[in-house]
Amino acid sequence: MKQAGKNNLTTVFTTFRQKLLTFITCRVSSEEDAEDLLQDVFLRLLQTEENVSVEQISAWLYKVARNRIIDYRRKKGETSLSAPSDDESQDDIPLKQITDILIENGADPEQEYLRKFIWEEIEKALDELPKEQRDVFEQTEFENKAYEDIASASGVPLKTLLSRKHYAVVSLRKRLKKIYEMILYTD
Repeated sequence: MKQAGKNNLTTVFTTFRQKLLTFITCRVSSEEDAEDLLQDVFLRLLQTEENVSVEQISAWLYKVARNRIIDYRRKKGETSLSAPSDDESQDDIPLKQITDILIENGADPEQEYLRKFIWEEIEKALDELPKEQRDVFEQTEFENKAYEDIASASGVPLKTLLSRKHYAVVSLRKRLKKIYEMILYTD
């Protein structure tokens, strides 16, 4: 944000409030704490506004939000179930928002275009996976098959199936991350 006044702050708040709240809510234990953290992020923006010109406001807001979440977890000593594992980073995209886009009915033409675009990118990413990884991913995610059923039908050990699925998920996250960020964090 270059020269920001009260009107630009209002625009920034209305543009990013819900996205940031969803981002924070997915990472903390309560909605009240998420609201508090969101207020901290915008308070920080108000304080920074007077001293520094923030060029990429979206990236800046999410960075401050991530830092506030880290501080919150340190203070609370919290390790949430959705906290990133060693293979994941703090920069993971809130997939709930993408899922909402994919399954939302009665969307406007822009949402319909986004939905189609995301599915096309997912299909391309799936095509890039090794066949074994793709098969286990599709069977567990799209066909809702249990790992035990897949193992007994294919003769592949359960741990091998779990490993293949893990590698498929990691690969898909890396492949689709920039696309998801573009959709979720830029306007």
